[in-house]
Amino acid sequence: MRQVLPRKIWFIMTITLLIVCILGASVFAAEPKKTGAQIDTIAESAVLMDANGTVLFEKDSHKRLPPASVTKSMTLLLAVEAVEQGKVKLTDSVTTSEGAWRQGGSQIWLEPGETMTLHEMLIALAVVSANDAAVSVMEYLYGSEQAAVDAMNKRAQELGLKDTHFANVNGLPIADHYMSAYDTALIVKEAVRHPLYMELCSIKEYWLRGGKNWLVNTNKLLWWYKGADGLKTGWTEEAKYCFAGTAKRDGLRLISVVFATPEPRSHLRESMKLMDWGFANYAAIPIVDAGAVVERLKVNKGTEKEIQLIAAEELNLIMAKGTGKNIQKQIITDQIVTAPIEQGKKYGELIVLKDGKEIGKVDLVAEKSIEKAGFIKIFQDMITNFFTISR
Repeated sequence: MRQVLPRKIWFIMTITLLIVCILGASVFAAEPKKTGAQIDTIAESAVLMDANGTVLFEKDSHKRLPPASVTKSMTLLLAVEAVEQGKVKLTDSVTTSEGAWRQGGSQIWLEPGETMTLHEMLIALAVVSANDAAVSVMEYLYGSEQAAVDAMNKRAQELGLKDTHFANVNGLPIADHYMSAYDTALIVKEAVRHPLYMELCSIKEYWLRGGKNWLVNTNKLLWWYKGADGLKTGWTEEAKYCFAGTAKRDGLRLISVVFATPEPRSHLRESMKLMDWGFANYAAIPIVDAGAVVERLKVNKGTEKEIQLIAAEELNLIMAKGTGKNIQKQIITDQIVTAPIEQGKKYGELIVLKDGKEIGKVDLVAEKSIEKAGFIKIFQDMITNFFTISR
């Protein structure tokens, strides 16, 4: 005979079941959702990257968009590289052509035939985004603006930029001229390696023409944001507000690029928002300073018996805060190298591993040159080595 439970017991069991269901639902709801970066931006396209090229955040970062004066991040890079390579000097005189004089938009009102030093032209380009100065500089370097545009596109290919094409040197609206936020960040990544570049774009203000004209940098992050030292603003009606910025704190350099924000200064605010998030969540783990001695190798048949290998560049790894454990360093070199030794030539690598996986590396190069020894020196070393081993 089937037993019938009293109504009171049914009621208690039903309530208990409901409580269990509610508590169970609460437990599952409290479990954190695995989502991407907890940040958003009103920019149509954006990217946050570290100086090693690690992408921390992106939003349609490969979208091809008009870049306005952010174009000049590449213009300035080519000019700085020309100075570093000895092709031109900062003291060179640059004369304004009629074509440069006809440029609209932001300018320093150069007159046809007016002459300034290359240094002053570059300051005008970097500080107030002068379109006339940009054309003057590139005509001086390459003979014509078209030749300069060709050089910019060639350099873009060398840097691996897949969503960039230049049609002029200053970013004024023109067909078939575009960049992506990601590509722009790669230009900034290269730019920060050049001291002259960073010196120019970090100038807050400058008096031009013997104190007659006051230039004030369009990049207000130089005043507003701790660690900011570059890089380039841009605006046209077509491109809206664009910005490629960079800042460094506690060894961590971040690069923030935003394209097509809707209103004045919104490009600066959005860039600061991205970098705030980056600095709050990531830290730089210092591995080695540029020029630091990492290893010593024996030299065979050289005028000296030993060569020091130094780090070719600074290496800082970016990691989420609280995860910088289990890092190992591995040095890969030959035990002995044979003279002649060339200063600056690569003779090994310092590899950084985390949990057995490579997460960074830097070349180890010769600190100085060592010539090949003559026969007598080589013979003397052989005798010395023989008696040393025989002991």
